This record gives sequence, C-alpha cells and structure tokens, in this order.
Amino acid sequence: MTQQATNLSPISRAAPLFVPEEPVLNREQKDRLDRDGHVLLPGWLAPDARMCLTEALSDIDAQVAATGSNRPQRYSAEHNAYLAGLIAHPQLLTLARSALGSDIRFDHCVALNRGGGDQGIGWHSHDYAEDRPDLGFLRIFFYVNGFTADDGGLKVVPGSHRFRDPAIRAATDEELASGWLRGKSHPDTNAPLAIETLDAPEGSIVLMWTHAAHAVTPRRPDSPTRWSVVYAYRNPGAPPSAARWISPAFEQNPPPGTESLMRLQ
Repeated sequence: MTQQATNLSPISRAAPLFVPEEPVLNREQKDRLDRDGHVLLPGWLAPDARMCLTEALSDIDAQVAATGSNRPQRYSAEHNAYLAGLIAHPQLLTLARSALGSDIRFDHCVALNRGGGDQGIGWHSHDYAEDRPDLGFLRIFFYVNGFTADDGGLKVVPGSHRFRDPAIRAATDEELASGWLRGKSHPDTNAPLAIETLDAPEGSIVLMWTHAAHAVTPRRPDSPTRWSVVYAYRNPGAPPSAARWISPAFEQNPPPGTESLMRLQ
C-alpha cells in the first residue's frame, strides 16, 4: 500500500540511518570529494535502514508499475513516508553539511532502482551555478544492495566536476573519450582525465558534486533489482536546478522539520 508523506511518522528520523553515529567526512574523504568530484563510503547504511529503504523503494517501483508514470520515481519523497522522513534526518543533514557547510537547501529525492536487464545510462552531468564556484550542489546516492563495476556500476571521471560543465553528454565511453574528455587534464594535478568504474559493497554511500561526469553500466539480465535513491542538497544563492522535482503542494505542506530546507533562498 502506498504511504502518504503527509502521514509521516517521526520514527524514520529517530532510527539510525548510517553506521557512524556522527557521519562527518574526515579530511581525507573531503579532500577526495573536492579533488575527484566523488567519494565512496562503503557500508555506511545501517542494517535497519537498508531494510526500510528496500521496502520504500519497492513501494515506489510498485507505484510506477501501477500508474504507468515515472512521477513516483522523480518525486519519490512525495510518494513514500519513509523517504520523506529522511529529508531532515539528523545524520543525513550532518553528512551534507560536512561537505556543503551549514546553509543548505533540499533539492530533490529520486529513486534510481535498476532491475535485471536495465540498460544503465550514458554519460551526463547536471547544472547549478556554473559561474559561482563558491556555491555547491551535492548528490548523496544510497546503494542499498550495492553494485559491481560490470553490473549496474557507477562510472566517473575524477576531476570533471572542476570544469562546472552541465552539458557533458555521451552515449558510450568511446564517445566521451574522443569528445568531451579529449585533451583535458585535472586543473590541480595536471593528470589527463580518465574514466574510472566503481564497485560498491552493500549499504554504500556515494557523495558527488553535481557537475561531475558520470554514467551507469547495464544490469545483467539475471541480476536482482539494484535498490538506490539519491538525495540532493545545495547552497542557496542561485536558482534551483532543473531537477528540483518538488510539487507546490509538497512545498507548501512539507514534512515536519523540513520547512527551512524547502526555502529557495
């Protein structure tokens, strides 16, 4: 049965989301995020949170199948009470602020479930304040049951975020290498930019700056669904992203504790 975000129970925010009680990026992790554009935090999701996320994301898939619409996927927090409750989860906000600083806004929550045989997605990046490097936009990916490099794996280009290019697009690795990637070097290290494919064990988190180039490899036909969701937060100071999928009704009647996070500025 579909849960309504307006009937949110406070339990979701009281229960641990992450294994570390104080989920703050240490200096090495923050440096890696800023240098590479992403950082992988393996096994950070708490066991009970993995179970609740699996149930919530299964509910989103069921709603998509029942309605034939991708709206429950794009507006996931508006279609499931547990997912809505995580927007202002203290641990999630602590993690986001350890990268962005104290002044943040919620941008979106999108289910990224990929069933067996899913074809993945080509290379892309996202927009936000291209001319304002002082403003950050962070995507926090929850990979509930993880992935391997050749099965729904996340592909990245360390250093690509530094170009703040929202229009990176390529259908294949070869197209990216011969196109946007060609001749580019990391602004800090001068190393040639190169594609990297990640592996993530169950319960992993990936933090990524929004301008980073990324793609997803196809899911094997016999693989189970890869349960995943992304929560995005930003520093205010520029118009919100094109992916700010929040309905007026949700914005005007936000879940408890999220009121300040919903303000545009």
